[in-house]
Amino acid sequence: MTSRFDEEIDRVGTRCSKWDMMEPIYGVTPEDGIAMWVADMDFRPPDSVQAAVEDMAAHGIYGYFGDSRAYLESIRWWMSERHGWQVATDSILTTNGLVNGVGLCVDTWSEPGDRVVLFTPVYHAFARVIRGAGREVVECPLALEAGRYTLDFDAYDAMMTGREKIVILCSPHNPGGRVWTAEELRGVAAFAERHDLVLVSDEIHHDLVMPGRTHVPLPVAAPEAMARTVMMSATTKTFNIAGGHVGNVIIPDPDLRAPFARRLTALGISPNAFGMNMATAAYSPDGAAWVDELVGYLDGNRRLFDEMVGAIPGVASVPLEATYLAWVDFSGTGMDRAEFTRRVEKDASIAANHGTTFGAGGETFLRFNFATPRKRVAEAGERLQRAFADLQ
Repeated sequence: MTSRFDEEIDRVGTRCSKWDMMEPIYGVTPEDGIAMWVADMDFRPPDSVQAAVEDMAAHGIYGYFGDSRAYLESIRWWMSERHGWQVATDSILTTNGLVNGVGLCVDTWSEPGDRVVLFTPVYHAFARVIRGAGREVVECPLALEAGRYTLDFDAYDAMMTGREKIVILCSPHNPGGRVWTAEELRGVAAFAERHDLVLVSDEIHHDLVMPGRTHVPLPVAAPEAMARTVMMSATTKTFNIAGGHVGNVIIPDPDLRAPFARRLTALGISPNAFGMNMATAAYSPDGAAWVDELVGYLDGNRRLFDEMVGAIPGVASVPLEATYLAWVDFSGTGMDRAEFTRRVEKDASIAANHGTTFGAGGETFLRFNFATPRKRVAEAGERLQRAFADLQ
């Protein structure tokens, strides 16, 4: 049975990062290469989102966005309906995407020279923003146990110096695909409490959870930590509308929220009308049905890609619980990073994220985005098997 997600859409020449920038960055041409790096999907969004954009185009006036009541109510509905979390309207603040949100958190609750804690390997933009702001990154390494990342708070406690101001959690985890348990989330909250840290939980992948897994929002898992918790979410990853650059920074505690709101005002940050209207349309029953279908399709892609990669001796994907990003370990091949990367980029003509960009623990990995039509996932698997055929 054909799925809407099987449609092959040519994105080359549309000024998208994923396809039009892979040649200058990776040396992989879009004509014969496969883009599996940037974390956006090669799928159209729900019909409700497309209709919202078409309505704006038909109206033909593109002024400032105002009257955010429907937008805020859509967030409240989604969080309640999909995640069991009751959100107060006044706790929701809007940023130009969540990387912008991270930057504002760093700006609000730390000063140049302060330290910001990450659990690595983790989404590469965190460290880039932290260092760009003149802060120091503290890499607390995740332990990879039986193919599953775990947290070692005793080790992390020993690393703290008193100069740390913020800890940033990626939940679900990117690139490892972990869905943290409520107990683990309470452990992170207790760690933040012990060291008096603002706890920023980036939950942008919270809707992209594989069947049989359940994401728990940090505020639900650890309500006792609300005085220091910042929860970030967005429609952009879930519905493939990253170009809308809209993110939600949800801060339940009014005293914690106040300085962040002041920074938004001081920096003149205001919402993008296209992004706000797309987000409002996405957080709807139509959007919910689309996500349910999407997750089933992604799970099929995950199983296919893991099977094909796993057939290569010495190569293995970390078992994925969420996201559409396969975290593939090449350490068993005995090859150094330059060699396995060359084979992927030059022999297989696939652009994948280099593991080293995710910090300590990523040295033997590449990250592959399989949110693309299944036919292309199968082709990528075949290319990788040919590129490592001498290991068979």
